[in-house]
Amino acid sequence: MTTGRSDLVDLTAQLHHQTEKAVLVSSDGDRENAVWLPLSQIEVEDGKDGLVDITCPEWLAHEKGLI
Repeated sequence: MTTGRSDLVDLTAQLHHQTEKAVLVSSDGDRENAVWLPLSQIEVEDGKDGLVDITCPEWLAHEKGLI
């Protein structure tokens, strides 16, 4: 059954590092709390001051502790 609810979430995070396959981001700007997100699972748009806007599956954001 389709509920019409999207399983995607939009987040703003601090970008700490980026590779060809993943980004290292944190929700609080602290590198010690940063997590890797695979680029194959997310969309990233550049923001200001080192921040990025990320769209990702809700389950991934929960699993990584971003929401």
